[in-house]
Amino acid sequence: MSPQVTSALDSISVTLNAGGMNTINIVLAFVMYGVALGIKPSMFKKVFSSPKSVITGMCCQMILLPLFTFILTLIFGKSISWTMAMGMILVASCPGGNISNFMSSLSRANVELSVSLSAISTALAVLTTPFNFWFYGNAYLKVASVAADIPSLSIPLGEVAKTIFILLGIPLVAGVLTAQYLPKVAKVLKKPLQYASIVFFLAMVVLSFMGNLDAFVKCIKYIFLVVFIHNLTALAIGYYTSGLLHLPWKDRKTITIETGIQNSGLGLVLLLGTSLFKDFPPHGGMLVITAWWGIWHIISGLTVSGIFGMQNRKLVNKRLRKNG
Repeated sequence: MSPQVTSALDSISVTLNAGGMNTINIVLAFVMYGVALGIKPSMFKKVFSSPKSVITGMCCQMILLPLFTFILTLIFGKSISWTMAMGMILVASCPGGNISNFMSSLSRANVELSVSLSAISTALAVLTTPFNFWFYGNAYLKVASVAADIPSLSIPLGEVAKTIFILLGIPLVAGVLTAQYLPKVAKVLKKPLQYASIVFFLAMVVLSFMGNLDAFVKCIKYIFLVVFIHNLTALAIGYYTSGLLHLPWKDRKTITIETGIQNSGLGLVLLLGTSLFKDFPPHGGMLVITAWWGIWHIISGLTVSGIFGMQNRKLVNKRLRKNG
C-alpha cells in the first residue's frame, strides 16, 4: 500500500455530535434487544446438555479468531497500514454479530446453539473485548515496529466495560425478560425490530462516511480485499475447527456463521463514543475497516446461508432417492 493511499485512508474521519452518537447507541441497543427477544431460558438447558458445541463455538470466537487475526495482520505486513491492522483486531475482539441468529435460521442450522453463543459472547464481552484488543493490539504495535511513533494502547477498562454493559448487557436482559414474561409482545416485536434496527444501522454507517466519500472510494479496493480475507478466515476457523471435532452438521453450520459474523457496531461505538483513541494519530483505517465489516458480513452471511441451504436440499434429495 502506497503512502498516498495510507494517508488518504487515515485522513478519513467521522465527527458526530452528541445527537448522532446517541442515535447510533440507541440503534445498537435495539438491535441487541431484538435478538434477545428470541432467547428463552429453556434453550440454554437443551444446548448445555451437550456442551461440546458451545465450548467449541466460544473457543473459535473468543480465542482462535483474535489469535488468527493477529497472525493475519503480520502476514499482511506492509501491505496494510497499522490502522487497518488495529481495525481488524478490534472487530475480532467484539462478540458475535446480532444477525447471526437470523443467518442460522436461513441455513437450517442449530438456532438454539446460535442464540446461546450470541448471548454468552455478549455477556462475556465486558471482559473479553477489552482484554483481547489490549493484548493483541499492543502485541501488533510492538511486533510491527510502529510503537515508537504511536502511544501504547491503554484500555480504560471501566469505561469500555460500562459502554458494553449499557449497549449490550441491559438490552440482552430486557429482551430475555420480555420473551419469558411477555411472549406475545416478544413475538410481535421480534422480526420488525431486527429488520428495522439493521436498516437504521446501515443507514447510519453510510451517512457517517458521506463527508469522506472521495477518500473512501479511492481506498475501497484495499478495504474490500482485507475485509474479504479476514472474514473468510473467520468463517474457515468455525467451519474447520468444528469439522475436526466431528460436531453434528447443524452445529457446524452454526459455529461457522457465529465465528464469521462479528458485532462491528460495537466496534464503531468504541471508536466514536469513548476516549480509547484520543491520544492516537489519525486512524481512519480503523473506522473504515470496522464499518465495512458491518456491511460485508451481511453479504457473506447471506452467501454462506445460501450455500448451506443448497447443501441441505442435496442431502434431502439424496435421502429421498435412497428411500425411494
